Amino acid sequence: MGTKQSRANCLSPSPAAEIDLDDRVVTHRQITVLIIGAGSRGKNNCSYALCFPDRMRVIGVADPHAYARKRLQEIHDIDKNNVFDDWKAAAEREKFADAVIIATPDRLHKEPAVAFAQKGYHILLEKPMAVTPEDCKEIVQACQTNNIILAVGHVYRYHPVSTKIKELLDAGVIGDVCHIQHLEPVGFWHFAHSYVRGNWRNEAESSFSLLTKSCHDIDLIHFWMGGKRCLKVSAFGNCSHFTKEHKGYFGWPVSVVCSNGEHDIESLTEVLRHGPYGKCVYECDNDVASHQAVNMEFEGGATAAFTMMGFSYKTGVRKTTIYGTKGELFCEGSGPVVVHDFLQETETKFPPRKAFCIPLCLSAHSGGDYYLMESFALAVAENNPSLIKTGPEETLRSHLLVFEAERSRKENRVVCLET
Repeated sequence: MGTKQSRANCLSPSPAAEIDLDDRVVTHRQITVLIIGAGSRGKNNCSYALCFPDRMRVIGVADPHAYARKRLQEIHDIDKNNVFDDWKAAAEREKFADAVIIATPDRLHKEPAVAFAQKGYHILLEKPMAVTPEDCKEIVQACQTNNIILAVGHVYRYHPVSTKIKELLDAGVIGDVCHIQHLEPVGFWHFAHSYVRGNWRNEAESSFSLLTKSCHDIDLIHFWMGGKRCLKVSAFGNCSHFTKEHKGYFGWPVSVVCSNGEHDIESLTEVLRHGPYGKCVYECDNDVASHQAVNMEFEGGATAAFTMMGFSYKTGVRKTTIYGTKGELFCEGSGPVVVHDFLQETETKFPPRKAFCIPLCLSAHSGGDYYLMESFALAVAENNPSLIKTGPEETLRSHLLVFEAERSRKENRVVCLET
């Protein structure tokens, strides 16, 4: 795709966006970024530079796939001296950008994150932060030691519904939070595509599904609970149905299926013929949980229950109910957020606030992608980490909770967390 066409697509407003005259006009110096991993998420994140060239400029790219590398080089007019087939070559250079966006596969997050932090680059790191507690801690330590701004790609913290819920809870509209009940319906076809056949099917090759898929949701629960720490966690779940024993019962974008970055019928045919996406769902090496329930107890006695369900008709339409001492809050999908006031015996609907004209390429997660990039660019430009909602300490705490929940599931016991 040429640069002109990419810019045109990027600048098209989301049809779902509503005008909000209270939106702040963001102005700051232009920051420069280096992209590590030019796949789907890397390409999407750096599209912010096409939409807002006065705020961000992409001046380097590293990716082992020639097609993906060249595509971003052409779209962003990157100097050939700043194009690398290995991130290590970029890290060996003297620092030449303000920040780095790391969108490599999950197991390849830690090394570049630590290396670029030591070079002084501010970092936007795709979720999950890393696939072990030790690697997560090492990333955070490297960023803190070198005074690096770290933002992790928990886009749901920037989702208009999530922020509206947080706003209402902080305002005390339902009193003290007693319990949060949260559901993520993954969708039957999405789970089969990505977690039975796809990149996240096997724990040894990627990680467990609660981390790769639902760390967003555990992080949201942690976010809504405020400063309360989780004290105990238990989890249950398993890999169901998509096994050889159940064989006999008779799209996601091509850009994800064709990992080499070439999106044509020849590449797709080759991948389906020889790659994992052409396999029978009952003959795969998947071993990650297809459904999981997580129970949490927080400081002060508040509790939370999260369910990840791979066998669902709806896809990604999250459902949240929060029970408080003075009211009940409910929301499904994109809202509105409904509050029942026990004392006044009223029901009030709160529509989430949507930004003015979010670019189409950044409209995923109801504009969460846009808000993440906007906050990161502004934080780097002003050297102000407080603008980041997904900083190192908060993200580390929610990640460690995910790891402990998985330990509970595997060891079949309640796990008490360190305070």
